[in-house]
Amino acid sequence: MKPFATRHILPFCAAALLSSCELTQAPEDTMAPENYFKNAAQLELWTQGYYTMLDDADSFVTSNADDNIDNSLGDVMMGQRDAASTSGWSWGALRRINYYFEHKACGEDVSAHYDAESHFFRAYFYWVKVRRFGDVPYYDKVLKDDDTELLRKKRDDRGYVMDRIMTDLDEAYRLGNKARDLVKVNKWTALALKSRVALYEGTWRKYRGLPDADKYLDLAAKAAEEFIDKSGYKIQQTGTEPYRELFNAIDANNTEFVLARKYGTSAKQMHGIPFAIINNKTGFTRRFMNHYLMADGAYFSAQPGYETKGYVEETAGRDPRMAQTVLCPGYIQTGATKVTANNLNALTGYQAIKYVNKKDYDGATKAFTDVPLFRAAEVYLNFAEAKAELGTLTQPDLDKSVNKIRDRVGMQHLSMTDANADIDPLMLEYYPNVTRSANTGVILEIRRERTVELCLEGFRMWDIFRWKEGEQLTKPFYGIYFPAEGEYDMDGDGKNDLLISSDAKPTTWKGTYKKIGKDIVLTEGSSGYIRALPNFSLTWNEDRDYLWPIPASERVLSGGALSQNPGWTDSTNF
Repeated sequence: MKPFATRHILPFCAAALLSSCELTQAPEDTMAPENYFKNAAQLELWTQGYYTMLDDADSFVTSNADDNIDNSLGDVMMGQRDAASTSGWSWGALRRINYYFEHKACGEDVSAHYDAESHFFRAYFYWVKVRRFGDVPYYDKVLKDDDTELLRKKRDDRGYVMDRIMTDLDEAYRLGNKARDLVKVNKWTALALKSRVALYEGTWRKYRGLPDADKYLDLAAKAAEEFIDKSGYKIQQTGTEPYRELFNAIDANNTEFVLARKYGTSAKQMHGIPFAIINNKTGFTRRFMNHYLMADGAYFSAQPGYETKGYVEETAGRDPRMAQTVLCPGYIQTGATKVTANNLNALTGYQAIKYVNKKDYDGATKAFTDVPLFRAAEVYLNFAEAKAELGTLTQPDLDKSVNKIRDRVGMQHLSMTDANADIDPLMLEYYPNVTRSANTGVILEIRRERTVELCLEGFRMWDIFRWKEGEQLTKPFYGIYFPAEGEYDMDGDGKNDLLISSDAKPTTWKGTYKKIGKDIVLTEGSSGYIRALPNFSLTWNEDRDYLWPIPASERVLSGGALSQNPGWTDSTNF
């Protein structure tokens, strides 16, 4: 969504080997195949450069959607995408991968793992391209300057590209026999990615009435089930607050994390998630908060007067993940001894604490907690959703997936029968395009689980896209409800520590003060929900906005061979 700074999964020097390369650029003399690709050390150095393709930690918290926002939003939410931009249309990483396949000079006994990494990252590269642009030209060879026909080829159908992605992931799984390693791709990472990609494609197709939806959903379900049954990864349950501790651990382990961004005390290995949360005023929306069930499994929307519950009341008795994700009354930051009161720094009032450790780490690029890129919980959810969309989900399927995730925090198990018999009307409101079938209820409950479990991990916008729910991004950003001007207890200790008023701050007031109309806007003037970014509005074009435009400059270079995506216009004459 938003641009993010490149960081490394491990410290290494290989990134400079082919920086700023184009699809046809020749390597430096020292990288010529006769001087390279001859032993494991050289293959290791070359393939390590692939890892810069993966998401940076800081991008997770700045990837806004209907669940969380900050003070910049990004080009999708701001409606600022256009064909003049070349963002996302870079092919240097693909050249590096294809160059490896053409020039490696080792037998499979030496190269097997590096072959697997190369297959994995070519699949990853093309999935990112398809997810963003739809049809794209597919290349499995290094192009030369005189390959005019290939350089000007038309876009290949996304189905063809997706099938090539599946083939690459099958090869990565077949060859990926390296031991489990938090910072290196292995066969289980390949299965995790396959479940992610196939679920995306299957639901993308299903919710647009396109062919082969079930084909991809079946691939997703089978890949995820094999991961669940054979990988050995499981839901981590250690600690007094196991969900919170999973994300603020200084050194993650490979119980649940399949692949992670590792950070350390070196300035080049630190991230700024806590800093971004505070300084960008990152806030969860009321619609996100409403996804959390009550601790006993009941729908929050079934509680009398749920729409106007205040902050302390609405956060009481909820799914424990809420208080381990959002700053709720009683929150004590890691390493602190006193409760942190909610000072309404977040745009909506609902401030994130996911990834937040000690206060010392709250500064710019001061945090070095590890961040997940692939983890078992996502694969479990991929499995359950694919089966539910296929119509083949059973209660035992839920028990080995969603209910394992719920066990982490002691939540009531999801019953397929109950979910389908008693559908939460609020979830139907939030996902109006969901399939209407015998499984509608359980599909919605799996979406609820996914929204809560995977928040701030870079999934939400893409989930909205594949479910064809883009219109939901246009809804107002509501936050905490206040019934009137006055004093409020925001940390649950019985003492008022917040004053919201349209009048000037009293000289005797010692707590947090917010002036209505200046510091916060309420929907009813002197009462109501916090209305974050009140002057912002987004319109959504259902026929256009799920894909990015093909850059106009690239269409010119292709001589018009690259067609434009539906609904987008550019300055070319093609």
